[in-house]
Amino acid sequence: MPSNATKQNRGGVWVAGQFALLAAILLAPRRLPGVPEWPEPVRSPLGVVGLLLSLAGGAMAASGAKALGHNLTPFPRPIADGDLVQDGIYGVVRHPIYSGILLGAFGWSLLRASTPSLLLGGLLALFFDRKARREEQWLREQYPGYDDYTERVRRRVW
Repeated sequence: MPSNATKQNRGGVWVAGQFALLAAILLAPRRLPGVPEWPEPVRSPLGVVGLLLSLAGGAMAASGAKALGHNLTPFPRPIADGDLVQDGIYGVVRHPIYSGILLGAFGWSLLRASTPSLLLGGLLALFFDRKARREEQWLREQYPGYDDYTERVRRRVW
């Protein structure tokens, strides 16, 4: 099992932050005190949109994980003996797992009609943007072709 120092060097703090935000989104109450509930005519159609976003996000994240194969790691620092994956979903977006998780989080927020979850989803978007920037620094250090890849493929779907 990796030591705490190894986890930090691989980006363990980023992973812990990600899971904390995801847990907060999943467990957030539907409404904040003093804020009215979403009206029913809005909740029903947004619930359908939320379900579709959640399914699309899950498919995108799963596709990204599958495409990474042996390169898959929970940490943002790439594995030492990894390869730069540029095909499949990675030919469309550089961070499909982050994008998929974010779509799923927003979908969940809409499905539950939860203002707190929606606000935390915005925080998760900012978090993933920062995490992706850090990860890309490490990818540039490890893979000489990464800059060319970034010229061809956009960072995220949002």
